[in-house]
Amino acid sequence: MFRDEAVVEVIAGRGGDGMVSFRREKYDPCGGPDGGDGGDGGHVILRASSQVSSLLTVARAPRYSAQNGRPGGPRLRTGAQGDDIEVLVPVGTQVYDADRGNLLLDLDHDGASLEVARGGRHGRGNTSFATAVRQTPRKATPGEEGERRRVRLELKLFAEVGLVGLPYAGKSTLISRITSARPRIADYPFTTLQPVVGIADMGEHQSLVFADLPGLIEGASEGTGLGHRFLRHVERCKVLLHLVDVSSTAELEPQDAWRVVEQELAAFSPELAAKPRLAVATKCEAEDCEERAQALEAASGARVLRISSATGAGLEELLSHSWRLARGVDEPAQG
Repeated sequence: MFRDEAVVEVIAGRGGDGMVSFRREKYDPCGGPDGGDGGDGGHVILRASSQVSSLLTVARAPRYSAQNGRPGGPRLRTGAQGDDIEVLVPVGTQVYDADRGNLLLDLDHDGASLEVARGGRHGRGNTSFATAVRQTPRKATPGEEGERRRVRLELKLFAEVGLVGLPYAGKSTLISRITSARPRIADYPFTTLQPVVGIADMGEHQSLVFADLPGLIEGASEGTGLGHRFLRHVERCKVLLHLVDVSSTAELEPQDAWRVVEQELAAFSPELAAKPRLAVATKCEAEDCEERAQALEAASGARVLRISSATGAGLEELLSHSWRLARGVDEPAQG
């Protein structure tokens, strides 16, 4: 199961209290202060890990608390420092202050970390208050409370090539043919309920990462349908493949289907509208598909690749163009 948003509370550890204590030894009746300092409270740390693919596990726990520092002891013993708690999140997780709404950090690479709640400072024992004038201080300070805040986590997937299009456009079938990913494929809309990432083997130890994103419909940028929830993932992609069904069974004419998705991308973000992308005519198995592909070419104003995921026709050319565009070798066909 996939989850790309979560709101959690993080509570750093409280600092340990300082101690008031005096030496009591047989041959030193006057003694002196020997109360130790407390230990610092533990921090809450978020760390990006390539081994984590979803925020589902993080979201299951509404609160993360680090350990409190231990109090100081007699004979100048310092209290133990509280253990930090490290929460693993997927690479690409953006961390926001849930109450203020500001971005704290984008954990955009493996191992990136953020100390999201700092542990409280330790309290001081009475030894630290001793002076030449005040030799028997009976004063110690309590440890400070650790930081406490609510954070909102928002995941944006990292993929080089994103597949976009209306439901039924053939995105799931395509990614199942060119990568080892196995998304659900069925004859009804919104088969893809969550992003699916797959890696295509390009030979010579090279690969290309594809993301199959849920189908967009008209009004998606305003919250209609499922696709609007995943438009943010498109922002990470270097290249977009805009898939359009040109078979005779398609619900919309190819040029109309193309316009719907292009308008939704532009409405969601001007940056998306400017991304390099290729128009791809899918399900090109029948003879009448060529005429519809030409209509799509006229609407898009750029070359349209013809493919059939069922027969494999055009897939090698598609991979080659995607590779060259993602690596900056080719100029974008549009966008």
